[in-house]
Amino acid sequence: MPMIELKDVCKEYHSGDIVTTALTHIDLCVDKGEFVSIMGASGSGKSTMLNIIGCMDKLTSGTYHLNGNDVSSMSNRELSKTRGKDLAFVFQSFALMSGYTVFENAEIPLIAQGISRTKRKKMVMTALDAVGIADLAPKLTSHISGGQKQRTAIARAIVSGANMILADEPTGALDSKTGAEIMSIFSELHKQGKTILLITHDRTVADYAERLITLKDGRILSDEKI
Repeated sequence: MPMIELKDVCKEYHSGDIVTTALTHIDLCVDKGEFVSIMGASGSGKSTMLNIIGCMDKLTSGTYHLNGNDVSSMSNRELSKTRGKDLAFVFQSFALMSGYTVFENAEIPLIAQGISRTKRKKMVMTALDAVGIADLAPKLTSHISGGQKQRTAIARAIVSGANMILADEPTGALDSKTGAEIMSIFSELHKQGKTILLITHDRTVADYAERLITLKDGRILSDEKI
């Protein structure tokens, strides 16, 4: 059974009498443990696809099954629960809490899960060590570099315990050297069994994956092993 299964998925946005079609008849299966890159020009539908897969947006028609569960019929509360349990996110803008330390940002998913303080500390420090920033745990995120902020975001994704990481242009705000370091971390997470879906405009970044999906005008133009 695929981890992700989209069947005939369409997504439209309505503004008054204007209808904008973002996705058209998308069929997609992703197995557990795959590393998939999604590329496409601006407006191709790649962010919309990631938002639907990430349970942050609802499809207009078609079906979406995640781990065998019919996401397309879930209520907002059920979608929120699924996001917290099964999915972790890494964004280009890092999406960290300003005024909080590296440690405090990374432990947010564990607080939401009701995990004890003692256990949280061990799990967070293990995750920060895995991405090479354990020494930065007490620092405010406003006092660290972009690459270190992205490592913090990845550590937050790791501690969540989710089996799937959705990354939206995770190297987009970084220089090429730092971007390569971040992608090495994703490669290691993939080796550990994480399922990774990554949006990028950079073919060099996309080539870290084992599969490349290209979107154009809301449709899958190609789906190939790389």
